[in-house]
Amino acid sequence: MKFKKHVFICTNDKDAPKKSCGSGRGMELVNAFKEGLKDRNLQTEIRAQKAGCLDMCAFGPSMVVYPEGVFYGNVTPADVEEIIENHLVNDQPVERLIIA
Repeated sequence: MKFKKHVFICTNDKDAPKKSCGSGRGMELVNAFKEGLKDRNLQTEIRAQKAGCLDMCAFGPSMVVYPEGVFYGNVTPADVEEIIENHLVNDQPVERLIIA
């Protein structure tokens, strides 16, 4: 496997009134994850990238971390450092953001 972990952040845009991850800061989250991983020199071990719809619109902005398959919802830019440190680096998912 090329990457130890892979983070997919929904950036899909949908027409109103449906909640949309893209307009809910999807690309802002992608950029924050990429920057946070680069700052830690982790970009060759952990990949963060934009994704299409993850079918978790009601919980958006949403994302998923593989290989664990942990889905996070209502993620904000303020949550990025916590997810990187706790989940991506220390293998401890951030319970308060997990979509059950």
